[in-house]
Amino acid sequence: MEQRQLRPVYDALDNEDVKQALKECNKIIRKHPNHLSAQALKAYALARTGASNEVLEIGESILKVPRSVANPHVRQALVRAYKSIRRPAEEIAVYNAALKHLPDDESIHSALFLTTASNEMYAEQHHAAVALNKAFKRQRYTWWIIVSLLLQTQLGKGSDNTQLQLSLAQRMAEKALQDHQIKNTEHLRILLLILEAQNNHEAMLKALSPDSPLAQQIANDPDLVTQRISLFVKTRAFKEAMSSASQTLEIRDNWADYKHYVEAVTEEIGQLADDSDAHQLLRNVCGSIEKWSQVRGRARGARLALVELSAKLHCSGYGDRLGSIVSSLGDQIWKYVDTFQNKAICYSDIMQYFVDHVCGSSATQDPSTTISVAFIDFHDNQLSQRIQHARENADNSEDCAQAWVNMEKIRYLLQTLRGDNNPELWTKDVDLFLEFGLDPKKAKLKQAACSDMVLLACQRLIQAAFLAYPKEQQQSHGLLSRSLFIILPILEEGIRLNGENFLLKLYAIRLYLYLSCYSRARALYDTLNIKNIQNDTLGHFIVGQGLALGCYIPDLELSYAGVSFYDRAHFTIPHELESAYKNGTYSNIPDFLEFRNNLKHSFQREITHRCALRSETISQGCSKDVVETLKAADTQSIEPTDSMLASLHDNRDVKVMGLLTPLGITEWNLEILTRPSPLPTENWIRLYSLLPQIMHYIAAADVDMVEAKQRQLLNAVEEAGESLSAYDKTVAHGLHHIASVYICLSQKGDSVDEKIDSLVKIIETNIPEEQTFDQKAAVLDKLPLATIRALAAATEVFTYAVTAKHAASSNRLPGSNSFGFALTQLRKRSLRCVSALRAWANKPARAAICESWIDTEQPMLLSNVSKYMQTKHKQAVDVVVKGCVDSWLKSAKGIVAHWEHYATPRRSVEEHEVIEDTWGDLNKKRLLR
Repeated sequence: MEQRQLRPVYDALDNEDVKQALKECNKIIRKHPNHLSAQALKAYALARTGASNEVLEIGESILKVPRSVANPHVRQALVRAYKSIRRPAEEIAVYNAALKHLPDDESIHSALFLTTASNEMYAEQHHAAVALNKAFKRQRYTWWIIVSLLLQTQLGKGSDNTQLQLSLAQRMAEKALQDHQIKNTEHLRILLLILEAQNNHEAMLKALSPDSPLAQQIANDPDLVTQRISLFVKTRAFKEAMSSASQTLEIRDNWADYKHYVEAVTEEIGQLADDSDAHQLLRNVCGSIEKWSQVRGRARGARLALVELSAKLHCSGYGDRLGSIVSSLGDQIWKYVDTFQNKAICYSDIMQYFVDHVCGSSATQDPSTTISVAFIDFHDNQLSQRIQHARENADNSEDCAQAWVNMEKIRYLLQTLRGDNNPELWTKDVDLFLEFGLDPKKAKLKQAACSDMVLLACQRLIQAAFLAYPKEQQQSHGLLSRSLFIILPILEEGIRLNGENFLLKLYAIRLYLYLSCYSRARALYDTLNIKNIQNDTLGHFIVGQGLALGCYIPDLELSYAGVSFYDRAHFTIPHELESAYKNGTYSNIPDFLEFRNNLKHSFQREITHRCALRSETISQGCSKDVVETLKAADTQSIEPTDSMLASLHDNRDVKVMGLLTPLGITEWNLEILTRPSPLPTENWIRLYSLLPQIMHYIAAADVDMVEAKQRQLLNAVEEAGESLSAYDKTVAHGLHHIASVYICLSQKGDSVDEKIDSLVKIIETNIPEEQTFDQKAAVLDKLPLATIRALAAATEVFTYAVTAKHAASSNRLPGSNSFGFALTQLRKRSLRCVSALRAWANKPARAAICESWIDTEQPMLLSNVSKYMQTKHKQAVDVVVKGCVDSWLKSAKGIVAHWEHYATPRRSVEEHEVIEDTWGDLNKKRLLR
């Protein structure tokens, strides 16, 4: 009977029709007011809308009814409701209440354990596991206790019994091993984690010994074999490490084993006083590695191991002592290059060894302080003997083309290590790269090599541009913009020939954003098919850039996509944890927990969240409704405490751009050079956490809190220094002045006009004169690097100022009319300028690009490249011109919309569809509510 009554509710929920589900629940409750299952399902439906307070009220009333949660419909619906609003304590209360009436129900006991395990409640997890094991005596539950004890010691908060808990877990696991209850390596891995937590390496070796009951399974598990070798090295049993590694390498090729083998050999040599013994050991080792290199498919690992061995000896100071047996590091490097130069992986394999040889082991230091000129000259000489031959033979086959690519990558690295700061040296031979890489016929046959050559050309040209026209020098902005514009057609043509090349698109995105061309950059970013964890690792490339360029709706859409990923991860990772416990794959549990913790405290997560907050506020324009939205917003959850900021984990991938140089050499780090704005830091998060808080307290008329947050804002900006962009500083200073105006209005201060004038000046400073756009070509000197971003910053500050004015008016503060009048006058003056920008982008922009950047006779570094692209690949040049003009026009329209319509910004039909879809589907995800 009950199942039949509830069927329409379940059907509506399955179809994700929450409104219909609530309607069906209410229909049942009207007929049967005490129908607990309908009430519980109503709570679940409400949870899907984010109405957490109503869910808690319904849940509390249901739990007061005796035996209510003994009903599976009630129990399951209530648990799902609490899970949806992230209330694990209430979930546990439901299971505990059910167990009072159903103490022998194993499924409820198990569900209670899995709930505590999924929510990192380690003490409760241990108690639930003990209760399970006591009641049902299953081997699986013994391991649940062991895992719980391990996690409680490693991740639990403030436990005073860590050693006692580890010892208990160790005894339980070792007993299981002795009783032959450990059936697979998953159980063994947990024992090893327990022992490793106690630094008990001897016991770990004993568990992994050939005498172990699981010896055969251990031998067939490469990870455990490698762990055993590493333990020998940690315990300084170098002979045992060499023997074990040698036996392993006889049958399988594993680079980690080679690394441990080489480390053990180097350490053993250091302990040998007699050179003859060291020579004999080294002969045996080299003989073994040479033998392994002859096995088909194993040459690369073995040959690289010889380079690693030479590098270790070189860094340890044994090179001169043993040089007669093992070639010098430089010779070994070039032997490896000669053998594998036709492989795409060759350069990434060998790059670090070049750096170690030239700069010593401190590869991340400034090379100018550690560089060996003699070693650089040696490598230059070796390269010169090979590179010309590679160029001449590049057309013969794909392997020959790849050999040339690798030689050019090495040349790039050596120039960087030498510190070549002559731009012309960086542009040398680029014409050869372009002739080869942009040849359509060659691209079909040698696609990977051609794309690599195009990328190499662009990397060299970008480096040359920043050396010739430093971005710190204002007078060089126009030439730098033009140089980056010239490089973009090369990337666009490369993308046309190989649409799957990730790096070409990534560099094009960076350069377009540097030139303030958001729309084209966003279009390319969308083709990357960013999914799941890539939102966290690669989102920093574009999230927030739309805000800085007046494209508020697209940026809001992108921010919501990131927020959705983090929300999904919050629900999917617990399912993975539950599966790991049920299936006995216990070694995965620490990895899942670490992954979840990294996402929970992700730097990019906090950045995406702050960008979404700003986009929501700005995209609503200057409407009076924003005041009520801000007043009701929960801003305590984004309090930028020191502990929160210290716990952040930076998952942002700054290595993804295929850099040919070590990250530590910042002057030649293209990822850093091409950033359109500084990478957000803790101070950025602090600033944009304080922003919605200040606006919330202004809307709520809490003057004391406005003053307190204003002081925090000033401190944050002062601490940030140069880590904030000019845009961020403008917003921060503007917000400070908005707070000052509101405080003065609230306190009926005499200096309110002065405060308003200061705010207006902050905004006007970032808005160029209207006649600026009459000089059609001269606009390009500043527009890409400064003008649009400055206008967008002024627009954001103006939007907040208008919101503050509405708040002042709603509270009937004296002087709010003067505030509104000042903003109205400012709007009239500013609107003429931003309209002039829109008019310029709509028509004269294209002609200005052709006049100043394409057809100009003004000599500059990349003039020959520009002429080559205009002659041979004009279609690609046209694509870039269109991309720039269309992007600037969309930015201008986005900015103008906020100035034209004082109440609500006008949106295009396309923008209306985006905002309706975004806010319709993700309404419960809106952050300001």
